[in-house]
Amino acid sequence: MRKIDLNNFRVASSETARDINRRIVLNLVRKHQPISRASLARKSGMQRSTVSAITEQLIAERWVVEGATGHLPRGRKPTFLHLNSDRSGIIGVDIHPCVTTLAVSSMGMNILAHESIPTGDDPKDFIERLGRRIVDLMRAHPKNSYEGIGISVPGRIDRASHRLTFAPNLHWQDVDFQTPLEKLTGLPVEVENAANACALAELWSGRHGENISDLVAVTVSEGIGVGMIMNGELLRGSHGVAGEFGHVSLNPNGPKCHCGNNGCWEILASNAAAIRYYAEFSSVRKGEVGTKSNMSPVPFTDLLRLVEQRDLKAGQALDQMARHLGTGLAMLVTGLAPETLVVIGEVTRAWQRVGPIVEAIIRERSVTHANTRIVASDPEQSPRLRGAIVLIAQKHFISTPAGQIGSLR
Repeated sequence: MRKIDLNNFRVASSETARDINRRIVLNLVRKHQPISRASLARKSGMQRSTVSAITEQLIAERWVVEGATGHLPRGRKPTFLHLNSDRSGIIGVDIHPCVTTLAVSSMGMNILAHESIPTGDDPKDFIERLGRRIVDLMRAHPKNSYEGIGISVPGRIDRASHRLTFAPNLHWQDVDFQTPLEKLTGLPVEVENAANACALAELWSGRHGENISDLVAVTVSEGIGVGMIMNGELLRGSHGVAGEFGHVSLNPNGPKCHCGNNGCWEILASNAAAIRYYAEFSSVRKGEVGTKSNMSPVPFTDLLRLVEQRDLKAGQALDQMARHLGTGLAMLVTGLAPETLVVIGEVTRAWQRVGPIVEAIIRERSVTHANTRIVASDPEQSPRLRGAIVLIAQKHFISTPAGQIGSLR
């Protein structure tokens, strides 16, 4: 019989159990507010005395506030509880190759202010400018305290060193955001791949169901990123680089990608791909790449506007992008079979046109016929920015290990 080393096992202390219960109660208040203590006890499965003690502590610490009194035909009238959104703030940062957006958010995920700065080419200069702007933003919007800074970045973060290691569209490598920004601002900093952050935010929102544990988020912008939550756990892989489906080559004879490969999914199905298709379809002469007026390529938002105006070439370009997007999504549906797949990006503004093309390609190419629900996000909700904010907010609400959200009823 194999000897078991009991030193490898750890028994949860009473303090750990209290902390877990506290986070569960706080998470339930966040998700179901306004909610009474009795409802908290039913949803959590805890004794009412336990819930009462926890809520009194949360009220004393100003995490929770009491609101209106309910009405019952008999018995004690319940007092409803709300999350105290004004207790502290969070700074969210969404980095794109050209523009970076900063925002001040409440703990209740309400964006109170936001602004944009150029990203630039030099990461050291950018981080210094970003730190100064964050300090200015905090001074302009004083709170009792700030919980931290969450950053979503189009690249992969090594979980051991917390450094950016793979970011073809930024052309940055081995970049440390955390150390200089914490020194400049005095706040803790969390940095995460944009698609991973979006996946966490989608699960955090609860909009896809109470018990969902398998979700894939696909961000479509200058490139394509994939964030995967399987069995309630965010998959990062070795060194945090899991999910780079955007750099899987779908056509070895296709255009050159920033990563060095040819015909990667993102070079065929990103916003930049649609702009390239429009330029090709609008060429004045065979072999010439450019718009009809030989001006610079149109921004993707302008391309979408042209589609709305029923511009034939713009429609053809968007349709071609949609077909390639569907091909890659079929790969994800076949290989991962998630319950829900969320598409995030400006392309969702045209989902009425793009969606049917994507879903037809998935039905044609996904041989397993997985029952995956394809959902288009609302770009007005700034999902990447909210993903950055969730990186900080979740620490106070989730009782499971980092990156392992679960579905706390």
